Amino acid sequence: MAGGPLRSAVCRPLTGLIAAAIMVAGCGAAGPSPGGAPSAPHVHTDKAVTSCGTTKTAANVPVRIEVQHGRVACTAAMSVERKYASAILAGRAPGNGGGGPVQVSGWTCQGFATPVVLRTGNASKCVKGAAEILAILPAPA
Repeated sequence: MAGGPLRSAVCRPLTGLIAAAIMVAGCGAAGPSPGGAPSAPHVHTDKAVTSCGTTKTAANVPVRIEVQHGRVACTAAMSVERKYASAILAGRAPGNGGGGPVQVSGWTCQGFATPVVLRTGNASKCVKGAAEILAILPAPA
């Protein structure tokens, strides 16, 4: 067997991470998870990133929802992410795996390509004017 047991032990977790990233690319967020309450002020003011809680993508992968730019209430950010996930599940996202842009309540949401997901942890973003909401994978344990 080429590479032996060490290669097998190293490649298995990496393969799982890549598979999860592929399922996440193009996926937004679906219903909130327990403890998904905002952990920062409810409205973002461009001075700091606001963490709005956690939810799951259309592929059932947990993500943190953060307001990166602009003024967005966390309730609105979470609602946009849930609607984005619903749109993907309903097949409204163009492209292979739902990676194309989707209009959600005046926002444009789109998943990141797998290499970007693997490098940054950013699964998708929704933008409206100067405001930006990110769905971010949690750091691996």
